[in-house]
Amino acid sequence: MSEETPWQQALRYENRANPYPFYAELRKTPVARQPDGSYVVSTYREIVALLHDTRISSDPTKRPGTAPGTAEPQAETITESILEPNIITSDPPEHDRNRSMMLRHFYGPSDSPHQISDLDPEIHRIVGELLDDMKGKTRIDVVDDFAYPLPVTMICKVLGVPREDEPRFHEWIRTALESFDLGPESTSEENERKAQEGHRAVQEFGEYITGLLDQYAKQPGPGMLSELVHEDGPEGRMSQSALVSNAVLLLFAGHETTVNLIAHSVLTLLRHPEALEKLRRRPELIVPGVEELLRFESSVQFWHTRSALDDIEIAGTTIPKGAPVFLVYGSANRDPERFDNPDELDLERPDNQHLGYSQGIHFCFGAPLARLEVQAAVGEFVRRVQNPRLVEDPPPYRHNQIFRGPRHVLVDIDGVAD
Repeated sequence: MSEETPWQQALRYENRANPYPFYAELRKTPVARQPDGSYVVSTYREIVALLHDTRISSDPTKRPGTAPGTAEPQAETITESILEPNIITSDPPEHDRNRSMMLRHFYGPSDSPHQISDLDPEIHRIVGELLDDMKGKTRIDVVDDFAYPLPVTMICKVLGVPREDEPRFHEWIRTALESFDLGPESTSEENERKAQEGHRAVQEFGEYITGLLDQYAKQPGPGMLSELVHEDGPEGRMSQSALVSNAVLLLFAGHETTVNLIAHSVLTLLRHPEALEKLRRRPELIVPGVEELLRFESSVQFWHTRSALDDIEIAGTTIPKGAPVFLVYGSANRDPERFDNPDELDLERPDNQHLGYSQGIHFCFGAPLARLEVQAAVGEFVRRVQNPRLVEDPPPYRHNQIFRGPRHVLVDIDGVAD
């Protein structure tokens, strides 16, 4: 058996809590061909170049079923196998048309452009209530008790998804995330069983969203999904299949990545008590601090649907036409060629142009909402929670390699201040 590459080692579940030593090895070869014929790009400069390169496609349907130099088909996500491409997995002009339509309804019409910023008081109210609920407890789970309820409540409000349906779609999302594996363990019997379960979960999730959209077609309601169903803008209406796929994406990505960021932010601050104390003394550092926390622990570690539309020369390597390309944001954000002392946490880091929300045409348009949520959650946690202490370090991690985050973060506390 041949020795595993640093990329294969980084994908192993046993290394989920700390993939960074393997990323450091990866960066020694900025563009590294893998045994399956894919190319892993791990350095900041090269990733930024490819994020703006029109020869890189995000549409998995444009990727050959077999990568050059290998007889094995490439892995596809469960959503790729069921749903039409969404804005993350499509290219211009389809991407541009659908993204423009969604942006207009996410941020609000031109005469009311503050739709997201106007949510700030409600975000702070929810954070306050979650912390109040912790009073009298001596142990909390940062994920279940704090990081999860806020973003899922807010994305339901923005989209117009009934909050009471959360237990249903939470289970579908959990099952789908657990089912996807790109690592060496992916061919195990257990993972094949999980893949089948994930396939069913995404199918049921899509059916639920279809029913919700049908309901809004008959009777308009609050939120972005209803507005998209009744879209009458210059681009026309989105197709029903595209509506379903993008609605699934928005509901999923609109909270899961933020859950990971809040949980990782608290975890990181508890591992760095000097930074925690600094933020407690200087609460104005929460804005640059959240950017640094996202750089330090990227909620999306890499993306997996990209491929080369033509031969691409980069960093002394030729990525051949048709080859799958993995852009590893989590590695780029620790690249010492771009960030001084990248493995150190610096809440006042200057010129912190991290790739936590990607770049280029696929830059995360939900970033402003995520920033408001994380700034409020982490800022108030630091201010109000008294003497928080990690119970287990590292905590258990979720299985998914792309949306990397702790499954639980147990913390002992002395109390919660008003």
